[in-house]
Amino acid sequence: MPRYSNDMKTSVKIGKGIENLFGTFDENLKLLERCLQVSTHLQDETLEIEGESTSVARARRLVEEYTDLVEQGARFDQGEVQSFLRILFEDPDATLKGLTEAGRPRTFGKKVIAPKSANQRRYVNAIETHDMVFGIGPSGTGKTYLAVALAVDALLTKEVSRIILARPAVEAGERLGFLPGTLQEKVNPYLRPLYDALYDVLDPDRVERYLEKGIIEVAPIAFMRGRTLNDAFVILDEAQNTTSEQMKMFLTRLGFNSKAVITGDITQIDLPAGRRSGLMEAVDVVRNVEGLSFVYFSERDVVRHSLVQRIIRAYEEYDLARAAELKPEARNSKIET
Repeated sequence: MPRYSNDMKTSVKIGKGIENLFGTFDENLKLLERCLQVSTHLQDETLEIEGESTSVARARRLVEEYTDLVEQGARFDQGEVQSFLRILFEDPDATLKGLTEAGRPRTFGKKVIAPKSANQRRYVNAIETHDMVFGIGPSGTGKTYLAVALAVDALLTKEVSRIILARPAVEAGERLGFLPGTLQEKVNPYLRPLYDALYDVLDPDRVERYLEKGIIEVAPIAFMRGRTLNDAFVILDEAQNTTSEQMKMFLTRLGFNSKAVITGDITQIDLPAGRRSGLMEAVDVVRNVEGLSFVYFSERDVVRHSLVQRIIRAYEEYDLARAAELKPEARNSKIET
């Protein structure tokens, strides 16, 4: 019997090829139950679903769409199913059929990549449809990686003729002057994550060839001054560590037939005390400028180890608790003055 007036129970007929939807040891089925707050029971060739009527309807639609697609010849691996499930749970309007048509993994260079969350999907769509996109959120959410993959795809399909990857060389506890080597050798450690993303998407030989010919350029943001970047895909990473002047300079470099993606995490600012982050200022200044897109990520979009999500959440809770503790002190100091 239904537990509440709006609870319902339904049965869905399933066929061959449904195993990947359930997952190893039914882990995907358990994920479906947890996220949609339903209970399921598999019996012969039917799946019984029970719970709140809206959730049951969503679960039923998902299973029926999956069955129909498999019968039509679609094939899903385990990773795909989990990625699609995450997106479907976060976006009630999304459909499995729509995701298989628009969100299927695509080949970028040597890598097959697909959005793994609803925000990643919005991010990819935003980059494809806008000339300038801001991706803001914690590390591990795929902001830089997806941007590099899309930049490589644009280069290989000749939508642009070059890729420019920039980062502020901010001294986060280290001193550049004490590092050995030339200026380029000093700043290279700060640019390493951009190289890592490139080598993961493209064959090393091709990366080296493109770097030598200047088709791909990796440089500190200071090297952007005085340039107009035409026919280019430009990525500014770690933008939270730009100054106001650097951010304004970067945003005004965009030339004809170019795209710019700005990524950053406003919770990890390494600028000296008293300096406002150029990224935070840009959000306030250009928020309503037509043609821009802002995509915000959270710990739910982290695609690293599940432990990373919990660590990010713990830091956020700690920061909120610290802010609450400091508020009375701030009020008292005002009263004393």
